[in-house]
Amino acid sequence: MAERAPDIKKLGATLVLISPQKIDESRKMMTEKGLSAIMLSDPGNETAARYGLRHELPEELRKVYRQLDIDLEDYNEENAWTLPLPARFIIDPEGIIRHARVSADYTVRPDPEETIEALKALGSSSDL
Repeated sequence: MAERAPDIKKLGATLVLISPQKIDESRKMMTEKGLSAIMLSDPGNETAARYGLRHELPEELRKVYRQLDIDLEDYNEENAWTLPLPARFIIDPEGIIRHARVSADYTVRPDPEETIEALKALGSSSDL
C-alpha cells in the first residue's frame, strides 16, 4: 500500500502505517522495500488493542514461529506474542472513520486498489 502513497496524496489523503515493531525494524523494512509513508510505532499493540484489533498467537503457532527463528517478543520488544489484525481506515479531518477494512486473518492484507477507490468515492461525495 505504501507504494501507492503518491496516488493517495493526489486524492488529498495521507498514508500512515502503524506497527508494533521496534522502530529500527520498521525503518529497516521501509528502506528495504523502498516505501515512503509516515510510520508510527505502536509499542505493545496498544493502539490495535483500543480498536479491538490485537490478538494473541496460540502456543502452537508460537512454536512454528520459533522454529522459523521468529521471536515476536524480541521483534516487537514486548513480553507478549501479539499481532495486530490487518486494518485500513479512512479517517476524515474531523476524526470520523469513513471507510474501514479489517481481516480476521492476519496474513490477509486489504487490497490497495480498494482503498484508492474508496478515497475517490469519498472525495466525490465530499465526505473527506
